[in-house]
Amino acid sequence: MSDKLTTDPQKTTRHETKADVPAEHQSFLEKVMAGAGLEDIFDARDITEIVFRTMRDMMTTEASDRVASELHEEAEQTKDKALQNEVADLWKDTNPIVAFLSRVRPALEIKPETFIRRIREEGGLQGDVAPETAIKAVFSATKDELSPERIQEIANILPGEIRQMWDQA
Repeated sequence: MSDKLTTDPQKTTRHETKADVPAEHQSFLEKVMAGAGLEDIFDARDITEIVFRTMRDMMTTEASDRVASELHEEAEQTKDKALQNEVADLWKDTNPIVAFLSRVRPALEIKPETFIRRIREEGGLQGDVAPETAIKAVFSATKDELSPERIQEIANILPGEIRQMWDQA
């Protein structure tokens, strides 16, 4: 990694300097990127959206709305419009049909292995990043944004191994 660093801080990527920033000052997506070992902030955004979608699928509409109401932190401080949003925007589904259907159908029962398989298959993770690692990174960054009541509410809907990941994050 040292061969990637330069003396000009403007040419040093976020990934290479994130260790110098205290965790409480890192943006949501930088926390996900660091926790999962991702090399690109866009990968952090993509995996976050997939983990969030899977979590929402397991929640009632009311529970999902309560979580969304607490996620009004800036996701990433940047001039790049593709990343200029709040964590709450990442929580909402970008597909209007899926968003509508998720509001009218009951919560799904998703087994831990299905949860992990969805992240593996839909996440487009780098080959050296395990889905479990990415899930824990998203969980950790998310818990930093939520009240103890929301943290417990989410814990109560997560099954087995996924619940353990949430508790450990």
